[in-house]
Amino acid sequence: MSHHEHLTEKDVLVPADVPKSMQEEYIKNYLRITHNTGRLMLFAGDQKIEHLNDDFYGKIKVKDSQVDIPLDDADPEHLFKIASEAKIGIFATQLGLIAKYGSTYKNVPYLVKLNSKSHLVKTAQKDPISPCLITINDVLKFKKDSGLSILGLGFTVYAGSEFEGEMMRDAAQIAFHAHQNGLLAVFWMYPRGKAVTDEKDPHLVAGAAGMGACLGADFVKVNYPKPKDGKAAEAFREAVLAAGKRTGVITAGGSSRAVKDFLQETWDQINISGCRGNATGRNIHQKPLNEAVRFANAISAITLDGKGVEEAMRVYDGLIR
Repeated sequence: MSHHEHLTEKDVLVPADVPKSMQEEYIKNYLRITHNTGRLMLFAGDQKIEHLNDDFYGKIKVKDSQVDIPLDDADPEHLFKIASEAKIGIFATQLGLIAKYGSTYKNVPYLVKLNSKSHLVKTAQKDPISPCLITINDVLKFKKDSGLSILGLGFTVYAGSEFEGEMMRDAAQIAFHAHQNGLLAVFWMYPRGKAVTDEKDPHLVAGAAGMGACLGADFVKVNYPKPKDGKAAEAFREAVLAAGKRTGVITAGGSSRAVKDFLQETWDQINISGCRGNATGRNIHQKPLNEAVRFANAISAITLDGKGVEEAMRVYDGLIR
């Protein structure tokens, strides 16, 4: 599919675990979160648990300098303001935050992140495990009662952890129940644990992407690989192949860095590697609101509109919308 083609309802491949009565709902949700492109621009807002306050207050390193995180970012509402004003596919965060802010930001398409853990317990102490914070039935009840646009469920699996079996079981059930209710399943697939020596090994990243497909994910979020020859975009093709054409691979954005470098990498991932989008958190929210919205729109210009890096930079610079 070329970048400028728009999907219609007939183009959406509906998994067989979506019941007939829910197929229309699934197709509608799929087209909405991908803006009719089949590609996903996921805005990640799950880090208040994952990274505690490291990402939201204090200083961060960008290129070779220390930069202050804007005070805007200290308040969780900053995430919702961005999600509400920017062109995104879906906003991923925990149900507790959606319950607190969702009624003020009804226009946002939400993905409920079902599990999260902090980064305090390192793998040297214990292999990672991240159980569900809430049941799928609770989410479905919340969706019905709140009337919010809950379009997907998200879950992290740590492949290579000695607890991977429990997380895989949960993920498989989440994908099934999401599909039963016309929702999409997006899995964060991260090799991590004492058995894993290199989390960004291209072969291992590809293995995690393939595992996500086996668990029923519509999209898998993986780390961009770091191959020894430095040719990440070429190496990343292995993960795209491993997931197959029916599971979209999206990349985690990682820590904040220079805007143009990030946009170039985003372009490479889609146009060289063939991935189907990105999941960006810090690079967006560690900016004041106006800049964060322009940056999110620049990412969407590449991901959803098929634009080049120069044009995306003009969106970021506020020269075009």
